[in-house]
Amino acid sequence: MSPEPTPPAGRPDRPGSSRLPAGVRLAGIGDEAGAPLAAQITALTTLGWDTVELRSVDGVALADLGEVRFERMVRELAAAGLSVTCVDSRIANWARPVTGDFTDDLRELEILATRCTRLGTNRVRVMSYPNDGLPEARWRAEVLARMTELTARAEDAGLVLLHENCAGWAGTRADRMLELLGHVDSPALRLLFDIGNGVAYGYQAADLLPDIAPYIAHVHVKDAVGTPDDVRYTLPGRGDCRVAEVLSRLLDHGYTGVWSIEPHLDVRPHEGVAADGDAVTAAFVAYGRELERLVAGLVPAADGTPAGDRAADGPASGGPASDDPAGGGRRPAAPGAGAPGADLPGAGVPAAHRPATGDPGTAA
Repeated sequence: MSPEPTPPAGRPDRPGSSRLPAGVRLAGIGDEAGAPLAAQITALTTLGWDTVELRSVDGVALADLGEVRFERMVRELAAAGLSVTCVDSRIANWARPVTGDFTDDLRELEILATRCTRLGTNRVRVMSYPNDGLPEARWRAEVLARMTELTARAEDAGLVLLHENCAGWAGTRADRMLELLGHVDSPALRLLFDIGNGVAYGYQAADLLPDIAPYIAHVHVKDAVGTPDDVRYTLPGRGDCRVAEVLSRLLDHGYTGVWSIEPHLDVRPHEGVAADGDAVTAAFVAYGRELERLVAGLVPAADGTPAGDRAADGPASGGPASDDPAGGGRRPAAPGAGAPGADLPGAGVPAAHRPATGDPGTAA
């Protein structure tokens, strides 16, 4: 079980941060606050958070950074008091279809294995290869073969691959996620659950939880409205993705680990959207503060008043009052109480994949 987070020395203890559920830490994908590392550090430290998720720096993917720039980044993160929870790779993602050169993914994993050691994390975000004209059976077979090889190499390197419900064969369906875990059969493959991805892909992500909750090791917080043809991203709790309900249900199933914001307000790599500047950094901070406000509603008050019976924080100034019936009215089960997901179906997935907590053995 992850220890209850505390702010780094010299950093203000923000009110929202002090009311986190036990074992939960807040983080964010840094480049959503701006391409320069300085902007990413500014956003996280302004929020008073001590954890960052890395995807790119100065518009360059982590695996492609030169050695000198990478080592400078390591020093700058350490000086800012920021640990790294996860590295977001391009392995099997929306830009690398199943017909692409597999050696690109193997090479990236090899580079990241070394770089994750320097960063103090063992977790790498992956997807599961979008199709590129293959018949269904061949697509499935190729994905399973590639993911088995990648996971074996990750396990040898001491890494854990986190499969995101995004692009790829197992990206949108719980049954395929479970089949992937069962086929690979390694604790070095777990699930990353993005709350908001379903709008872009035409499904409700929250509906996956009953099957996959026991295997979720990392969470992206995102919210949106619209359709796959017209997605509009919102502050957390303001869209259609049932963010408060999902977080509450994760707590009920014993989740401990990181909730990492991916606002998608100004930065959306898959759409070629990458804005920069003070306004982008400020929007990231505002998103984080809205999540703090929402999370505070999930935690019982110090006097024992259930979260659903108080409205100390309420909606952000000028925002609509919440009409989400799950937005804090449920008291989470104590992390570690019982086996997480013991009441959930785990059809065909080996016991090795049933984590004791949501934070699988990482140094971050």
